[in-house]
Amino acid sequence: MEERPHRHDLELYLLRHADAGDPGAWPGDDADRPLSEKGRRQAESLGRFLAARGVSFDSVLSSPKTRALETARLVGDALGATVRPNDRLGERLDVDDLAAVIEDAGVRRLLIVGHDPDFSELCATLSGAAYLPLKKCALARLDLSLPLQPAAGILRWLLPPGVTAEHS
Repeated sequence: MEERPHRHDLELYLLRHADAGDPGAWPGDDADRPLSEKGRRQAESLGRFLAARGVSFDSVLSSPKTRALETARLVGDALGATVRPNDRLGERLDVDDLAAVIEDAGVRRLLIVGHDPDFSELCATLSGAAYLPLKKCALARLDLSLPLQPAAGILRWLLPPGVTAEHS
């Protein structure tokens, strides 16, 4: 019996912000902590890597925290994409919160930039993995059907931060 291909409503890209140094060494409000030089290099490299491969997004949303916005803008600049801050991405994010962000965006290919442990937990929950850590500046692509259901998504790829520098 031939299996019918599974229909997916959404390509969701989860990008954990790039390196922002030691939070304990930052004297100000953590929400204002910027990317380190290493983090800027990571985000720029990822942007070049995606652009060279023709990857594009219908919308790019980011946590309003400085390190996430900087990551999103550096990647977005390489792709000619506009970044919109979304306050919900700066708070604790679970599947229900993510579903609301997705519904509001109303697009088919969505990149969101945010934080851990939320992104690692969401990636694992949606793909059915027991544990799936996203390192800083790692990018996961999940193909999802709506409404979101745990373990119903397909993890298409996971780019660790170092691979983009080696292959840009």
